[in-house]
Amino acid sequence: MSGTTTSQEPRAGATPDRSRSRSRRRRITLLVAGGLATLLAWNTVAVRTETAEASGEQVVRIPGGDIHVAQSGPADAPAVVLLHGLAGSTAWWDPVLPALQGLHVVRIDLLGHGGSAKPTDGYGIEEQAGRVGAVLDRLGARRATVVGHSTGGAVATSLAEQRRDLVGAVAVIDTGPRADVFLGESFVGDLMTTPLIGELIWRLRTDGAIRGAMSTAFTREVQVPDQLITDVRGLTYRSLNGTDEAVDAYLAQRTIPDRLADVDLPTLVIFGAQDRRWQPSSAQDYRRVPKARIEILDGVGHTPMFEAPDTTGSLLHDFATGTAPR
Repeated sequence: MSGTTTSQEPRAGATPDRSRSRSRRRRITLLVAGGLATLLAWNTVAVRTETAEASGEQVVRIPGGDIHVAQSGPADAPAVVLLHGLAGSTAWWDPVLPALQGLHVVRIDLLGHGGSAKPTDGYGIEEQAGRVGAVLDRLGARRATVVGHSTGGAVATSLAEQRRDLVGAVAVIDTGPRADVFLGESFVGDLMTTPLIGELIWRLRTDGAIRGAMSTAFTREVQVPDQLITDVRGLTYRSLNGTDEAVDAYLAQRTIPDRLADVDLPTLVIFGAQDRRWQPSSAQDYRRVPKARIEILDGVGHTPMFEAPDTTGSLLHDFATGTAPR
C-alpha cells in the first residue's frame, strides 16, 4: 500500500506545476502579442503621418507644398516640361537631357516626390496639375510642351484640361489609358499597399527591397543609378500611396484618351512594346485622340527614358520643336 501511495504522489503534485507553466506561457504570449500589436499600431500612425520639407537648388514656394524644380537650356527657347511617374523624380529624365539641348527644359518634382515637400495630403491628380501650373506661372512659361511619364502623363493631361493658356502640346510616355489594363506591381510593391504590412515593410525597407519593387519598371537590362534609390527612400509612405490612390481615382472618372480628345492638342504617345506594368496593346486606345501620334518602341518596357534614351529623347525633341509657337 505504501509503495502504491508513494508512486502516485509525484503525479498528483506535478499537475499544478504544469498548470502554472501553461498559464505563464499564455500570459507571456498575450503580453508579446499585445506588445507587437501596440508597436504595429504605433508604426502605422508614425509612418502615415510622416512629412518632409522641400529641398534643392531651386524651390518654388506655393500654397499647399513647395515644389523643387530643375531648369536647363536657353530661357527664350521652346519650353518642355518633364513630369516623372509614381515614386520618380527629376533624375528619371537625366538620360534624355542630351537630346533636348537647345530647348528650355523644366523638370518638376511632383508634390511628395524628389526634393518637393511631402505633406500628408494634397495628392489628387487635379491638385498636382494645379501646382505644376502655379510653378510655370512663377517661371513665366507659356505654351509649353508638357511631357509626363506614367502617372506624370495623367498630371500632364489634367494640366492641359485646366490650363490651355500654358499647354501647347502633350506627350505621354507609358501612361496607362484606363484602369483595367494595369498589369500590376512587383510582389513587394503590392505588399506596400497592404494595411499594417505595408507600413511595416516601409519602415524596414532596404535598398535591395526598393530595387525589387522597381523591377517591373524595366524590361531591358539597365544600370539603375543610386540617385533613383535615394529618391525613393526620401518618399513618405503617404506621398507614395496618396499619389497611387489619386491616379486610380482619376482613371476611374474618365480615360486618358477621352480627356485628351476633348483637349484637342497635338499629342505624342510613346509606349514600350514590352511594358510590364500596363498592357502594351492598350496604347492603341490613344487612336481616339484626333491629333495623336503613337510611337511603339520594340524591346522596350515601362521606362523608355532609360531603356531607349536616344530614341525617346529624339522623339521628344522633334515633337517639342515641331509644335512650338511660331
